[in-house]
Amino acid sequence: MSGHAEEQLLNLTLHVWRQKNRTAPGAFVSYTEEARGISTDMSFLEMLDVVNERLIHKGQEPIAFDHDCREGICGQCGVVVNGETHGPRRATTTCQLHMRSFRDGDVLTIEPWRAGAFPVVKDLMVDRSAFDRVIAAGGFISVRTGNAPEANDVAVPKQDADLAMDAAACIGCGACVAACPNASAMLFVAAKAEHLNLLPQGHPEKDRRVVAMIDQADAEGFGNCSNHGECEAACPKEISLGFIARLNGDYRRALVKRPRTVGASGGSG
Repeated sequence: MSGHAEEQLLNLTLHVWRQKNRTAPGAFVSYTEEARGISTDMSFLEMLDVVNERLIHKGQEPIAFDHDCREGICGQCGVVVNGETHGPRRATTTCQLHMRSFRDGDVLTIEPWRAGAFPVVKDLMVDRSAFDRVIAAGGFISVRTGNAPEANDVAVPKQDADLAMDAAACIGCGACVAACPNASAMLFVAAKAEHLNLLPQGHPEKDRRVVAMIDQADAEGFGNCSNHGECEAACPKEISLGFIARLNGDYRRALVKRPRTVGASGGSG
């Protein structure tokens, strides 16, 4: 006997945020006919594909939304479903959310990430290029180390290696920002900085890195971290709040070591 749930068809009502561009006013538009007969085997994005096919068939504008790999890897997808980033399932991206998580007759309110630093481009699409600028400010290693050495030649404590891998799991989707009441990007910044800071190759630029990335996040308009914990709860890769604590410690030490060249920032909470 198969352990898979039997496919069912759902009739849903969708309230979708529609907005033509950055400057146009937006509003929710309801779809019922287009959301009938949705298979529980579909992913959430496949459901939107079906709705769009039906809208196009009617000569109407399809719903714009972000997506790429649809495998929970790239971080391009992301919408708020009934007030929850990426939908109701924990540790799941929107593209990996399946319609079996919903019931026949459900009403779904679908909207984009809500944050000043993530302006709406169109409908459910937002501009997350602020994240790119934070990475460009310091989320890299510029030290010339020559050819890649044999991995076992560089001694890294297992605890540090494991923590670095946990931080590197961040896919930069922005759910942490959308879930935070302050629209803080500190979980993202912490993950992207600390996975480098924990490794020997990242140590030489550690101080400059944390200050530059936090300052850039402030400049982009992200809010301060006040430890609500919504970011960790919303993160599809379950990045720990502990990385924010590590980043704050590294940031303060960097300020102490370079008081004349580094200005204080409010971004570290």
